[in-house]
Amino acid sequence: MNSETFVQGRGAQKNTNHKFSAYSYETRDDFLEFCRLEGESADSNKTQFIPIFPKTIVNKVTSLDVGMSFSMNMYQGCEHGCVYCYTRNAHEYWGYSAGLDFERKILIKHDAPQLLEAKLRSESWKACTIVLSGNTDCYQPSEREFELTRKCLKVFLKYRHPVGIITKNALIIRDLDVLKELNEYGLIGVNISVTSLSEKTRRILEPRTTSIKKRLEAIRVLPENGIPVNAIVGFPVLGHL
Repeated sequence: MNSETFVQGRGAQKNTNHKFSAYSYETRDDFLEFCRLEGESADSNKTQFIPIFPKTIVNKVTSLDVGMSFSMNMYQGCEHGCVYCYTRNAHEYWGYSAGLDFERKILIKHDAPQLLEAKLRSESWKACTIVLSGNTDCYQPSEREFELTRKCLKVFLKYRHPVGIITKNALIIRDLDVLKELNEYGLIGVNISVTSLSEKTRRILEPRTTSIKKRLEAIRVLPENGIPVNAIVGFPVLGHL
């Protein structure tokens, strides 16, 4: 793929046909959006935020390969656009492609805080750590606008309920005040992934994520405030990068 056809700021470079439709389609290149990262080139396709209205928000995790019992996702699809993301195929269940649609069509669950509170108040619910997010990053760029993760963290604090976080975005520092309160009751654990220390590699593998410098800064700041943090470290096999 030459530089003229490369879609800057995106992990996927095209839309693929999904298994729930016999028809292929092309996304329109009508919009322009400047990437949120410093120095990133503009992408010619605007991210769309699409509201959806699920009846529930907490998911039971049955896979033995995932170290969590329950998860919840305020967003479906992820603007980070990581090329290796294992959850891309989940976007097909909504009728979208696992390619560019996954990172350009973000489904927003505006009722997430209310759905979470209803779950925690349910007589059948027995307190167990709920992880944000098992499917897409709860601190992806759309969180800056919608603040659904922050609102849900306040619900967890209100009910003194344990919560875990998996992210690769330094935006988590914004919610340091709520995280510190949760930690006073021993209710919070944070996991921040670091795929590479090379910024060049990061921009290819994870186009719209926080820079490595800011990510490492978050890993430093959170423990300084007493919040337990695990670093999820990966080593990509990409010697040519």
